[in-house]
Amino acid sequence: MREKIKVMAVFGTRPEAIKMAPVILEMQKCKEIMPVIAVTAQHRDMLDQVLHLFSIEPDYDLNIMAKGQTLFDITQRAMSGLDDVMTREKPDLVLVHGDTTTTFAGALTAYYHETAVGHVEAGLRTYNKYSPFPEEMNRKLTGALADLHFAPTATSYENLLNENVPKKDIFITGNTVIDALHRTVREDYQFDTPLLEGIDYLHKRVILVTTHRRENLGEPMRHVYEALRQIVSEYSDVEVIFPVHKNPKVRKVVSEELGNLPRVHLIDPLDYEPFANLMHRAYLILTDSGGIQEEAPSLGKPVLVLRDTTERPEAIKAGTVKLIGTQKQRVIDEVKYLLDDRSEYMRMANTCNPYGDGLAARRIIDAILYRYEFSDVRPQPFTIDK
Repeated sequence: MREKIKVMAVFGTRPEAIKMAPVILEMQKCKEIMPVIAVTAQHRDMLDQVLHLFSIEPDYDLNIMAKGQTLFDITQRAMSGLDDVMTREKPDLVLVHGDTTTTFAGALTAYYHETAVGHVEAGLRTYNKYSPFPEEMNRKLTGALADLHFAPTATSYENLLNENVPKKDIFITGNTVIDALHRTVREDYQFDTPLLEGIDYLHKRVILVTTHRRENLGEPMRHVYEALRQIVSEYSDVEVIFPVHKNPKVRKVVSEELGNLPRVHLIDPLDYEPFANLMHRAYLILTDSGGIQEEAPSLGKPVLVLRDTTERPEAIKAGTVKLIGTQKQRVIDEVKYLLDDRSEYMRMANTCNPYGDGLAARRIIDAILYRYEFSDVRPQPFTIDK
């Protein structure tokens, strides 16, 4: 038996960093694992603040982000840089997370090096290759290349079985984002901006909004913002906090529809720590993000998803999340329903969290140790508490 397993973690965006951080911290504590951390920096600034928050220092930083980068650019530069890193390090296992272009590039590069791939957050599916784009195909292609599949839920486990992934290669772990939240959200947290610190979260109903999906650019987003404008005009105790994505196409429509409105606070994107704590203080969340659909249920926050499809059906089934699309009247009706019907709001807020218990990273490490014969015990799968 080998003395240590060399495990290379590859990631490049803020969501990946948030969800890989608990795994890296567990690897660093494990005497049987030699961790190597390689970041592509597909997203530079947003990645750096997460690395700082969790005190993670990469061994390799490819720094590939460039102004106006395309999916072709990211794929090419990530693979070229990771080829050099893997040639030098010769890892036993490459860990990638989720569904970004870095994820697919890392998995494909590892395959070309005939190196095993572990896929964290494996098995999510919409079965529409263009929704979300390019994430759906990134995760499916990564799944085809992976040797170890760390499925967050029983649904993702079943998806993988249906694609003929061997049962022995799949481990149901829960989602590592819940581990990250447990490390980040605090009741005594203080925001460092006067605006966020000064809002009366006890007596105002704060709606937190995020939008950024490619498929929602243009008129779909405009319809959502028109709906928000009407909601704010009808409810005097509602305040909207909207960290606006830096995409100029998003900012233009936001400014046209929501600029200079009372009780609508348009702010720059937040670092992960203040954003997680803002979710904790919010009353209701409107988003087209995938990750927030996992995070908010653990904080007891109802989520209205501004998309027509989701790769996270567990929260829909559990009742913590509702898929509402972007049609203006539908958005108005669904938001008003939760503002007006306290019993429905509490039903969504109090439903059990289907995504994790804060121990996902430990299960992933235990699965690696089991696969590489450092342990005879296969880790118990994550199950939802009833």
